[in-house]
Amino acid sequence: MQNSRSESYAAAGVDITAGYKAVELMKAHIARTRNAGCLDDVGGFGGCFALPMGMEEPVLVSGTDGCGTKVKLAILMDKHDTIGIDAVAMCVNDIICCGAKPLFFLDYIACGKNIPEKIAAIVSGVAEGCVQSGAALIGGETAEHPGLMPVEDYDLAGFAVGIVDKKKIIDNTKMAAGDVIIALPSTGIHSNGFSLCRKVFDIDNNNPDLYVAKEELGGKTIGETLLTPTRIYVKSILALIEKVNVKGISHITGGGFYENIPRSIPDGLGAKISKADVRVLPIFDLIAKTGNIPERDMYNTYNMGVGMCVVVEKEDVDTALEILRANGEDAYVLGGIIESEDKIILD
Repeated sequence: MQNSRSESYAAAGVDITAGYKAVELMKAHIARTRNAGCLDDVGGFGGCFALPMGMEEPVLVSGTDGCGTKVKLAILMDKHDTIGIDAVAMCVNDIICCGAKPLFFLDYIACGKNIPEKIAAIVSGVAEGCVQSGAALIGGETAEHPGLMPVEDYDLAGFAVGIVDKKKIIDNTKMAAGDVIIALPSTGIHSNGFSLCRKVFDIDNNNPDLYVAKEELGGKTIGETLLTPTRIYVKSILALIEKVNVKGISHITGGGFYENIPRSIPDGLGAKISKADVRVLPIFDLIAKTGNIPERDMYNTYNMGVGMCVVVEKEDVDTALEILRANGEDAYVLGGIIESEDKIILD
């Protein structure tokens, strides 16, 4: 017996024509990211990229990540043009820790319903992140998931590939006691610890206080401050490693100081940092105060105002600070490397 109902993909909740429109809307954003490795008119199912020449032993470095539940705030505030910067930043800031220059990026957007203008806004942020890092946006996927996700919801993740000459990979085995740790300030929460933020500020219930300007946040609202995009450190770090012997780099993401700084330090050495020297941003004081969160938990969850750390020799500190500041980083000395069985001493 034949089914009398007319079935279609659209009836099942997937609008193919919306996908076509989204692609058309995002083309101008993607064009901004083109670089020398992009290939024209090659293939249709994969992004093609020509590797740069001139390295003795080129090594590809890859990284993949998402924006965590920061996406929830973007959805609640109906502001979608910056979350893509976070997706790129989380990937490229990781691969630059090896000394790798980003080559290209691909994004993945899962959504309950494909609203072309919203998808294009998300991709505009991805493109901006790619421009900031020098990566080409060579592909991506928008997947419509009716019945699996609410209509207004989406998630965003990405994948980056970079390249470095093997002899120039950041090598922490050369780190020694007496080396100096330099801090590169963050722009705020970046993209970690948002599950705690959501609880502290009752974000899931769309707390009206999210939209109220706070004096302690310089007149910005909580929502605006939390949604500030993750800073991308690629170009400043590339400029630094061209002139200075960098012995270690830490991207301060989930796990804060206690998890991330030790990752770049070899056994037998530790990072000694005084909390008094950390330039803590006001948003972190507000989170701690509002949520009554212990200080150690704050440093074990958030970047506290330090988005990235680099380790250099003592005699290179002034040069390193000069280069970083010339590239837009308000860098400062955070601490030093000592002989220690503990990878981090924070007092």
